[in-house]
Formats: sequence, C-alpha cells, structure tokens
Amino acid sequence: MRWRNLKSSVPILTVVGAGSWGTAIALHLAKKGYDIRLWGHNPEHVNSLKKERQNQKYLPGFSFPDAIIPTADIGAAVNGADCICMVVPSHGFRDVFRQVVANMRSSCSVVSATKGVENRSLMTMTQIMSDVAGEAYLESKIQVAVLSGPSFAKEVALEVPTAVTIGCTSAATAGWLQQLFNSLYLRVYTSTDILGLEISASLKNIVAIAAGICDGLQFGTNARAALITRGLAEMTRLGCALGAERETFYGLSGLGDLVLTCTGDLSRNRHVGIKLGEGKKLSKILKEMSMVAEGVKTTQSVYGLARKIGIEMPILEQVYDILYKDKDCRTAVSDLLSREPKEE
Repeated sequence: MRWRNLKSSVPILTVVGAGSWGTAIALHLAKKGYDIRLWGHNPEHVNSLKKERQNQKYLPGFSFPDAIIPTADIGAAVNGADCICMVVPSHGFRDVFRQVVANMRSSCSVVSATKGVENRSLMTMTQIMSDVAGEAYLESKIQVAVLSGPSFAKEVALEVPTAVTIGCTSAATAGWLQQLFNSLYLRVYTSTDILGLEISASLKNIVAIAAGICDGLQFGTNARAALITRGLAEMTRLGCALGAERETFYGLSGLGDLVLTCTGDLSRNRHVGIKLGEGKKLSKILKEMSMVAEGVKTTQSVYGLARKIGIEMPILEQVYDILYKDKDCRTAVSDLLSREPKEE
C-alpha cells in the first residue's frame, strides 16, 4: 500500500500497537483530522481491523474513520512518520522498537504510552529506547517523550473529559506534542520529568492489584484508601531514590492514575487483584483475560529494582509474594498490618 503524500505542515502519525489504548489514541488523533497508520503485530488481527473497521477484540463499538489505516508492515507504518506513538506491552517493547528504529526517519518524535518496567533489564521504556538506539542517536535524531495519566481507553474513545501529561526534555517538542494531542475532551499538560512519569505510571498498577485484593476480600473502602495512600508513599520513595521529582507523584501520572486504577471498574490490574482476593489462581485469571495487566510483570521488575537500590516497599513485597510465591492473600494483609508501627 502506498501512503498518501501529506503536506509538510500536516504531520505523519503512526501508532505502534493495536490494543485498546493504541486504538483509542488512533481514534482520538483521527478525530482531530490526522491520517493515522495503526500497526499491529498479528496479521490476522490487522485483517480484522481492515475488514470490520473497528477493533472488535480490544475496543469494540467504535467505528474507524477512513483516516485510520491498519497495517502489519512495520516498515510501511513508521517510514517517514513525524511522530510515532509506542503502545505495545512492556515485555515486547524492546523487540518492536528495534524494528521501529530500523525503519524510521531522522528528526522524529517517539512517544511512549506504555506503562511498565522491563523484567530482565529493570529499564523503563525510554531507557530501553536509549539502550536499543544508543544515547548519541537519540540525542541527535529522535525526540523521546512519554504520555501518561488517568486515562481508560474506552472513556477516551467515548470522549469523556480526561487529563494527561506529556513528558519531554525538549520544551519545544513538548509544546508541539501538547498541541497534537490536546482537544476539547482531552486536556494535555507538559512536564520535563520523564523518569517520574514512567515510574509513577508503572508502580500504580502494582498498588491497583493490592487494592483489588482488598476489594476481593471485601475489606471495604477504609482498606482501599489506606492502600492508595501508603502505595503513593512507596511510589514516591522509589521514584525519588531513582532521581525523579517528588511533585510528579502528586500529579496526573502519579496520584491521578493511582486513584483511577485502584477504584475504576475498567482497571485490568484491579480486576486481577479482585480475582486473587476471591481465591482464584493467577494462571487461571490471566488465561481468562484478553488484554495485558501490566502490573503483574511490573511487580517482578520493581521488586528487583527496589532490592537492588535498597528501598523498603512493604505493599510491593506482599503483592510479589502473592503473585510469585502463591502466598495466601489474607496472610499477606495480616503480615502487612502486623509490621512495627512507624511515623507516617
């Protein structure tokens, strides 16, 4: 397929990842009048997108405008793009980005909308980009950014009022991306704290699993509120130790996304926690889910990261033991509550 040539004033946009969030972003940008190349790794799924003109598997009920062009050809998807939005699961991010780098143009903006930390390397997504492409290449050829904040895919597709943050070290690029994504229902703020946005966005999924466990155990709203509050403290502690800015954790990507993911019925990570609290095994829960709950893999990554730098994270430790050591949920809560009392 040949892509339609666009005037230089109209950016060429690519969304890499045809899950629910990638599809919602593609729909949002298409509504703003841009042509969107939507890449998916599974040719069968992409053929379904082309034929049905909607994402029946991950975000059903939202018809694709003509501006969205699905493709399984990564070269065709990213070649010549001015902005590439990476929306693939964290465990596949590295391999997909290698393909993106091999086919992309120079002077391109790459926005990570993936929330997670890679298991093996303990890297965030922008750190993976630097590792794959090389820091010198990124600095001279690519402007890296992060899109984060409380934003369920379905609600963005429904045009429910939403606020998110674009993080980029370049003020000019951040401003350009802000205008690119901003709309009457999606308000976009900017930040220079890329690391803080990534860490907060990743860790909130772990706390959401814990909150879901409490809901599954029917512990009520007191317990959930305590977990959200103390979870935020753990997120901030780790993030600051890594060099992030404390204020970021009290913003949209931190507190905002934490509240949403710990309380919203559309939260995959909270869903996993609820089922664990109800007594189901993790393997069965994940087998029954069609979409990825990033918090499961991120728990393993952040557990290793916290131990590596010596940061105490009691909620994380109990979630890790439940997920990876088959610890009983009630026992985990009891162990959490029976710790030595401390100052807040």
